[in-house]
Amino acid sequence: MLIDVAGDTRDDGLHHPPGGLTDPVSADARQGSESDQHLLDAYSEAVVHAVETVGPAVVSIDIARGRRQRGGSGSGFVFTPDGFLLTNSHVAHGASRIHVQFADGRQYPAQLVGDDPDTDLAVLRIDAPDLAHVELGDSSRLRVGQLAIAIGNPLGFQHSVTAGVVSGLGRSLRSRTGRLMDDVIQTDAALNPGNSGGPLVDSRGRVIGINTMMIMPAQGLSFAVAINTAKLISGQLIQKGRVRRAYIGVVGQTVELPERLVRAHELEESGGVLVMEVAEEGPGARGGLQKGDILIGSGGRRLAGIDDLLALLTEETIGEVLALRIIRGEEERFVVVIPEERH
Repeated sequence: MLIDVAGDTRDDGLHHPPGGLTDPVSADARQGSESDQHLLDAYSEAVVHAVETVGPAVVSIDIARGRRQRGGSGSGFVFTPDGFLLTNSHVAHGASRIHVQFADGRQYPAQLVGDDPDTDLAVLRIDAPDLAHVELGDSSRLRVGQLAIAIGNPLGFQHSVTAGVVSGLGRSLRSRTGRLMDDVIQTDAALNPGNSGGPLVDSRGRVIGINTMMIMPAQGLSFAVAINTAKLISGQLIQKGRVRRAYIGVVGQTVELPERLVRAHELEESGGVLVMEVAEEGPGARGGLQKGDILIGSGGRRLAGIDDLLALLTEETIGEVLALRIIRGEEERFVVVIPEERH
């Protein structure tokens, strides 16, 4: 059969569309490709924008801790125009010398203003001109699934960027002091040693958390102290150099109460705080607390475990009268304790 070139009609058993000898990409495929490229560009632009916004305020931190102690390194960021920086307590605690370096190569000595191991936060200060500083976001407005970008200096690789999503909110983790850190952000943005203290950022370049730890060898389990916690703690550190908390002079542990005690004392939860030790001349001893007592409440507030007790002992309760509800043996009593400031 003759070949009609204009219509590309052939007797070869194949379908050839008119207009050429090659099969062009279909309209649907072309549209899908353009849509995918648009999404990729939007994601990339969000990350690039956030990094360009926050990056100039991020520093690497080099720590010395004396002749016999190992130094360390981490990350941090400037959050005020007059040179205050946020980082982790475990990065800066006990430092005898601190130096910070910006991405543009500028280096400055830094002073430790104060740190709070219970929330793993520290504030540093540098004296330097023309400092870029970040905008702090509002971690109470975060949503699971939104973009989260981590900037830091992992394993000595300066100014590295990883991105992921907010994987969970309101997590609780133990600090190095054993105290429970509340309102922790979980993310799958990859963190490594050296990222500690660096910012976790949203798509608009606002800091939403301070990267604090990852769980090894798990993948995609990283955590950051919520920025709203950091706002509160950093204000106290700048004003006082430390965070004030109350102390009653007892060592306790969470215990499950026998069912008979739960029923007898009409408790909705079966937990309590068993007093293991009472410090001599401490507030608890003066109030009459004894080893073996079980704390179950205070002023209408249920104490179902050690974390409830720690949450009660804040700056606000220093010097206040606490009527502690306890079980001694089988009997319920009230013991009056006046907490002191913990040193």
